[in-house]
Amino acid sequence: MTLTACSQSEDVPSEAANVHGDSHGTSSEGTPPDRSAMNEAQLAYAEANDRMHSAMGSNIPADADVAFIQGMIPHHQGAIDMARIVLAHGKDAEARALAQSIITAQESEIAQMRRWLEKKGEAVAPPATDAPAPAAPVDHSKMGH
Repeated sequence: MTLTACSQSEDVPSEAANVHGDSHGTSSEGTPPDRSAMNEAQLAYAEANDRMHSAMGSNIPADADVAFIQGMIPHHQGAIDMARIVLAHGKDAEARALAQSIITAQESEIAQMRRWLEKKGEAVAPPATDAPAPAAPVDHSKMGH
């Protein structure tokens, strides 16, 4: 089984480490961020992050192999959801290309993990369908003010 890794280098500053989820949606003081001040992309990222962490933390099996595979499925789905947000709102060609490659790789890996669980007779969660598709980006430059 070949899976792409989501790892951090040991020389990454602590502020950058928090970007990937050490704070899990809270400010440095431990309080949830003010979502009313977020733009559409930020809100979409926050919601995707919440869905991913909620699914990853529920019903952790005692079997380490099963726990890993069952936890990685929502983790990979979270990556797909976030990549779709980049495609909807991002402007950088390199970031958008990376997002598309992440979607392709992670979808394939989710299918592989689901097959592994089925082969082992383990519970396989239904594919994520509750994640709303990100809205198309709005071109504010053409709006009259």
